[in-house]
Amino acid sequence: MSDNQIPTMGSKDNPDAIYDARVLGAPKMVLFGFQHMFAMFGATILVPVLTGLPVSTTLLFAGLGTLLFHLLSQGKVPAFLGSSFAFIAGYAVIAPNGEAELLPYACLGVACAGLLYLVLSCLFKVFGAARVMRFFPPVVTGPIVIAIGLSLSASAINNCQTYWPVALVAIATIVVCNIWGKGMIKIVPILIGVLVSYATAAVLGLVDFSRVADAAWIGIPLAWDKTVFGLFNENFDAGLAVTAIITIVPLAFATIIEHIGDVSAISSTVNRNYIAKPGLHRTLLGDGLATIAASLFGAPANTTYGENTGVLALTKVFDPRVVRIAAAFAVLFSFCPKFIALIEVMPACVVGGVSIVLYGMISAVGIRNLVENNVDFMKSRNVLITAIIIGFAVGISYSQAGAISFAIAGVTISLSGLAVGSIAGILLNMVLPGREDIVGVDGSVVEGDHDAQPDEDLLPLEGPRPAAKPVE
Repeated sequence: MSDNQIPTMGSKDNPDAIYDARVLGAPKMVLFGFQHMFAMFGATILVPVLTGLPVSTTLLFAGLGTLLFHLLSQGKVPAFLGSSFAFIAGYAVIAPNGEAELLPYACLGVACAGLLYLVLSCLFKVFGAARVMRFFPPVVTGPIVIAIGLSLSASAINNCQTYWPVALVAIATIVVCNIWGKGMIKIVPILIGVLVSYATAAVLGLVDFSRVADAAWIGIPLAWDKTVFGLFNENFDAGLAVTAIITIVPLAFATIIEHIGDVSAISSTVNRNYIAKPGLHRTLLGDGLATIAASLFGAPANTTYGENTGVLALTKVFDPRVVRIAAAFAVLFSFCPKFIALIEVMPACVVGGVSIVLYGMISAVGIRNLVENNVDFMKSRNVLITAIIIGFAVGISYSQAGAISFAIAGVTISLSGLAVGSIAGILLNMVLPGREDIVGVDGSVVEGDHDAQPDEDLLPLEGPRPAAKPVE
């Protein structure tokens, strides 16, 4: 994306916008900060609920990760970092039932995925975005995102089946809020869906609040045995660690593309070119380090949140200080076990209803990625890359084995469908002819292969058609 597409740092400000919230006074700044926390809350807590990771640690590192991101991006970008949904499939492969002893291995894989952010941050700085992104074009990342949603859909249905009426309430609430909602209601449909369906379940007697009553008001949001550091003892499983790393690291390509899109969206909303200053290499560095820190201590990966970009557009308060106040609220709530217990007793049917919409939306985002980038499916290479990614990713996920296993030097390694599909798609894109030009977000261009033409058998039926043969 060029500077012509995103307003530059010196462009005319929106006259209705507030770039320094201090003019509003401290009480209003706190109120706007709480609104940002409200926007991210539903989606952020849903990830630990779905995976089995600690909710308290998730909130703690959502707040701390956001503050770290702001520090590394020079305090310029009003972004909030919440839990990433892209890695849910990775957690599900390593710890399908949220097993406490297996989740740290998944977190190790996510931490290594965070290292990929750091590598790409350096490459973006040195070579420019286009030269790096030529290896991860939309024809690769789009199908990967589609496959993530499809691979998770079965677990959503299983949760819905525990009590379909409440699940349908969650689905209906999200749809109504998303289509007919106004203002904040339209921005936080997931949170409202959780609240309405949770309340419905409570009225129907499906919720046991005894754990909430027994929980303390103040507690420490960290547990050593749930961190990656707790793995390194006499019971450490090297094979499972390698499996987790190989399975989860490729998923970072999808979240990196998501990060670039989010930073572009924030730039357009705020009327500032954050891709140029502080620079995409800084925002990737902040996101990556936040993800590494969160994962090492047992929390989900972090990612920039579109919900908070929606709040920016709604309120016209563009000061990053307000987002940092929201981060402080997240840290504060993480120290309240009674509040965390209220989330942990949420019925499976509530989670199922919300997640069936959420997982479908993940796949829809992948489809939108293909459409918005005009991926040409008249070309066999694009059809083949997409088909192989989805075929491997979804096929292996729902196969009897659920993975492809092999042994190296006596260590058994299992690759999930998503890992196999992602690796196959990246390699095919590198070796097959017909790559298109790549335009980086910094305006740099890398030319592709211009010799390959669309295949005749895939051309649309336009223009004069041959006359039909007479029936003999």
